[in-house]
Amino acid sequence: MDQKQLVESVKKLRVELGLGMMEIKSALEEANGDETKAKQILKEKGFAKAEKKAEREIKAGRVMTYAHTTGRIGVMLELLCETDFVASNEEFIEVGKNICLQVAAMNPENEEELLAMEFIKDPSVKIKDLIVGLVAKFGENIRLGKFARFEV
Repeated sequence: MDQKQLVESVKKLRVELGLGMMEIKSALEEANGDETKAKQILKEKGFAKAEKKAEREIKAGRVMTYAHTTGRIGVMLELLCETDFVASNEEFIEVGKNICLQVAAMNPENEEELLAMEFIKDPSVKIKDLIVGLVAKFGENIRLGKFARFEV
């Protein structure tokens, strides 16, 4: 992979994943320019980061809600993090909304079941991966709190 191709791949993955350029460059070099392998490397590193941060105290977060257009199904959940800065970030909020949508559509019985589910908008990603992606991006401990689904 020449320098120009490397730069283009880094730019593409940066937009797609929202991670740091040097982290992406390192993964691409480790994967010999293969973007799919680089994504897998970054995913594994993200899980390692999440494990290291899991013990850090959570003092902030956001309550998310979703109501189906029929008004017959609603969801409320907590997405927790370390700082208000992250809790007010658009990407954090978007992930929370997507998890609400997942709960409304799939009606998981508990947190473990929800985290293991394939994301309805992209079956190649699990709900746990959405949260780990936020941990990797923001460098904070982020986890799912309580959630409830209501149906009339």
